[in-house]
Amino acid sequence: MGSKTAMVIPVLKLGTLALRTISRPIAARLKKDAGLHPKFRDFIIGIAQANHRFTTIMQRRIYGHASDVFIRPLNEERAVQAAADILGELFVFTVAGLAIVYEVQRSYRSEARKEEKRKQEMEALAQKNDSLSKELEALRKKMEGIGALNRKLAEVEKLAKGCSYDKMFRIWQAQTRPKKAAN
Repeated sequence: MGSKTAMVIPVLKLGTLALRTISRPIAARLKKDAGLHPKFRDFIIGIAQANHRFTTIMQRRIYGHASDVFIRPLNEERAVQAAADILGELFVFTVAGLAIVYEVQRSYRSEARKEEKRKQEMEALAQKNDSLSKELEALRKKMEGIGALNRKLAEVEKLAKGCSYDKMFRIWQAQTRPKKAAN
């Protein structure tokens, strides 16, 4: 899966670069055709005039000049050209913004998949740890049992050193003989 992802990333990046490159001629076409339709022309002239007023007021405020003065409107051709420029740039920025949003979402999904994989690996390690802990506890219990047997064996060896074989045989018989029930 890693090599497949590594192959897809350059293709996606080339695709977004191509989309941005293609958007520039489309923006130029929008600029060219913007002034041809009368209703659209009136609409964009209004946008251009509003933009001209806004930018002029902001510039005057930045430079400390009075901003409540009359702002002469652009002539119709300059307004159409300014609106066409705004539309072209808006189109290019919109395409670039959408490409960025797509890249961010793709990156987020990729990180989410990686995080899910890490989470699954951690869960597997936790299960393995639990299994090993249980196995270790079982081994400890076996070791305790072996330790108890070793202590008993040491006790028997100690008793055997101090006793004859005849005495050991009688002790053994006494322990293995069935006990009689009390009447």
